[in-house]
Amino acid sequence: MNKAIVILLAAGAVGVTGCQEVRNEHVGMGVGGALGGLLGAQVGGGRGQLAATAAGALLGAYLGGNVGRSMDQVDRLNAQRTLEGTPTGQSTAWQNPDSGNRYEVTPTRTYQEEGRPCREYTTEAWIDGRRETLRGTACREPDGSWRAI
Repeated sequence: MNKAIVILLAAGAVGVTGCQEVRNEHVGMGVGGALGGLLGAQVGGGRGQLAATAAGALLGAYLGGNVGRSMDQVDRLNAQRTLEGTPTGQSTAWQNPDSGNRYEVTPTRTYQEEGRPCREYTTEAWIDGRRETLRGTACREPDGSWRAI
């Protein structure tokens, strides 16, 4: 698979958030699309590989968007608290009493970028009885909030 195509698909998926206010749905779509495209690039060969990459990007964007769309303000605050205070490798789980959705966020790596802490994380979400997984990275902003990158 041409690496330039994979990079363009990933950049396009992440670029969904570039011109709008960042929302969990858009971040989820971007991250899911990029990861789905990369996974799809590992399947098949030749022209079939391009189709698998595109299908993986679309499926990843759909699933990632579902996770982001399902989170309300309380869920976002729980995710922020997890990124702020949960040690790497440990999980924080909660269930939203209004929606019934369950989430588990696990910081998987912590590092510094441009003088600010950043964390890679995995979110497991159970939405309408279906389990979905989203991986992402967030960095702490000057105001103390965490922003997905």
